[in-house]
Amino acid sequence: MRAIMVVGTASHVGKSLVTTALCRLLSRRGWRVAPFKGQNQVLNSYVTATGGEMGYAQAVQAWAAGVPPQIDMNPILLKPQGDQTCKIMLKGRPVGRTTLSQYYDTFLEQGWQAIQESLGRLSQDYDFLVCEGSGSPVEVNLGDRDLANMRIAKHLQAPTVLVADSDRGGTFAHIIGTLELMAPEERELVKGIIINKFRGQPEILEPGLQWLRDRTGIPILGVIPWLDQAVPADDSLSLLDRTPGHKKQADITIAVVRLPRIANFTDFDPLEAEPNVRVIYLSPKERLSYPDAVIIPGTKTTIADLLTLQRSGMAEEIQNYVAAGGTVMGICGGFQMMGQFLADPEGIEGHEGRFPGLDLFPLRTVITQQKIARQRTVSSRYPQEGLPVSGYELHQGRAQLILSEGKDQRGTQFEFLFEDRSLGVVDSTQSLWGTYLHGIFDNGPWRRAWLNRLRQQRGLGSLPTGIPNYREQREALLNSLAESVGEHLDLAPLLR
Repeated sequence: MRAIMVVGTASHVGKSLVTTALCRLLSRRGWRVAPFKGQNQVLNSYVTATGGEMGYAQAVQAWAAGVPPQIDMNPILLKPQGDQTCKIMLKGRPVGRTTLSQYYDTFLEQGWQAIQESLGRLSQDYDFLVCEGSGSPVEVNLGDRDLANMRIAKHLQAPTVLVADSDRGGTFAHIIGTLELMAPEERELVKGIIINKFRGQPEILEPGLQWLRDRTGIPILGVIPWLDQAVPADDSLSLLDRTPGHKKQADITIAVVRLPRIANFTDFDPLEAEPNVRVIYLSPKERLSYPDAVIIPGTKTTIADLLTLQRSGMAEEIQNYVAAGGTVMGICGGFQMMGQFLADPEGIEGHEGRFPGLDLFPLRTVITQQKIARQRTVSSRYPQEGLPVSGYELHQGRAQLILSEGKDQRGTQFEFLFEDRSLGVVDSTQSLWGTYLHGIFDNGPWRRAWLNRLRQQRGLGSLPTGIPNYREQREALLNSLAESVGEHLDLAPLLR
């Protein structure tokens, strides 16, 4: 099996973007391509058709390659919990929780074995692998414990691409420093350098590129300009790039609470793709003001982020916003926060006890060891009857709605969002929404029906709901990304 390894001089330099583009470009040449990331530490995850959990960025790369996502494309998933611990997902399933230092002491051999097994299975089904590294490949404190970078490149004897970020400055120093810290057998595998996020005239950069060629003897595969196209990133740094400035005149503003342990914020990519919607991300310390809707997103640790909302004053602001007639939606952990209380009798999330919620839903949640991870396809009841909706569940806990003839103890009427009552609820005024379904906004007709209610409140006309799902927009984005990146790359040194 042929393989390419993509490593970077640091985190957030564009490894995911380059890997995604390469998956689409190589699949267009007729190869059956699979992405691969041996070990990933992420905030955004995806549930496969078999119910396994993997990095969302690798799922997008699989779609770019034209193949279904599968667990072998990301056999080790580390999910930071915000207290210097992480949950370990091995082959899509949880196997424990540990500190990073303990993880490297006890998990190294088991993790490397899982990586080799996944590579073996992929080699039977695919003829080209595009591997993405993590962070920097020369973190000297990790040494031979690094399971994500050059250990994989050496195992596959894969031609390796080094990606650097021009926008942050110090590009040449980052490249030379990375190469100098590589072992000789690792540096020998580096067959090309890509400079990403370049703003300016290419001819100004050329003297530096020639110096780099002379100094390293490594071809410059290309200089990629700053691209507006964004692909899902592995970490929360990508939230810093999500600025709403180009949509200041949008009809609708939706505020997403940027929880300290926010997870699966790729849920909001379809909203950001709507031309008449402005999405802003607010820290719990910021003022809520009066957006058209507020979304409380998923989180790695629900109780810890609920406590943050309460201590910062954001919880009270949300409650006042609801009392004034505002619209709030909670997704997954955000849905649980909107209930009456959350209990963690075993301290699974690190906060043992019972904690009051925002008290917007008659919902009581108990955190348990059991984790639900599965894809779902259901039929909607609200905001429009009979719309097909697909997504995935990814949550822990047992939740109970306390209703009497559809009403809570205050007499508020509630309805179920879907034919499956466990997946969500809405109040009679359609101001309070809660769902366990990640990817709900990917469903174009449902998304537009939900947005049209916000538009009606502003006295605006409804948008057409007969639109395709977001996956078609994503396909167009992936094609555009491949064309934009491919225009500036010479892949010949890698493919020889």
